[in-house]
Amino acid sequence: MISTITEVISDPSMRILCWYINTSSKIQIARITNIPNWYFERTVFPGECLLFEALPEAQLEVCKSVEAGAIMCDRILCARLQVEEVSLSATES
Repeated sequence: MISTITEVISDPSMRILCWYINTSSKIQIARITNIPNWYFERTVFPGECLLFEALPEAQLEVCKSVEAGAIMCDRILCARLQVEEVSLSATES
């Protein structure tokens, strides 16, 4: 059975909304592996924007294939990917 963040983290105030965009020309695999008892893995196509909920301390691991069949992975702290809320009243003035 696949666990979602909602099942693992019952307190919604602990979760943040995050986004990641694949700016490369290659398909990437994005996953979070540092949260116990939680599985998150998605395929992210070139130009695609991925929205997801996570804990601020979660790390998004993004992997892509590079030359000679090697795989390169980068880790990004989800707190750095948090969507920032913008007030509509601030944009209207």
